Amino acid sequence: QVQLVESGGGLVQPGGSLRLSCAVSGFTLDASAIAWFRQAPGKEREGVLCIGNIGGSTYYLDSVKGRFTISRDKSKNTVYLQMNSLKPEDTAVYYCAKDRTIWCSRSYDSWGQGTQVTVSS
Repeated sequence: QVQLVESGGGLVQPGGSLRLSCAVSGFTLDASAIAWFRQAPGKEREGVLCIGNIGGSTYYLDSVKGRFTISRDKSKNTVYLQMNSLKPEDTAVYYCAKDRTIWCSRSYDSWGQGTQVTVSS
């Protein structure tokens, strides 16, 4: 059974950092790209970053370039979202999603439950 479980969210001050984790099971990271999304209150879900099966990353959101990076540890079946220089507008529930293909095709077939990130002083 395919599962994605996010963790690592929390409350952080502006300018701070967090690292989110997406632990996957039921498939391997060699077989699928993984994307991170976020949804702020009252807003639509938006794509943030994606990592393909060979490790290349694709940014979906210009506002996080230079601040967020995506990586993975295949031995742990886990994808990470490192978030630096956080801003209040980064406050959202962050989700990871399994792409239907090995590259970042923007077509997803499984989602995690999300982890809350709140950036506030």
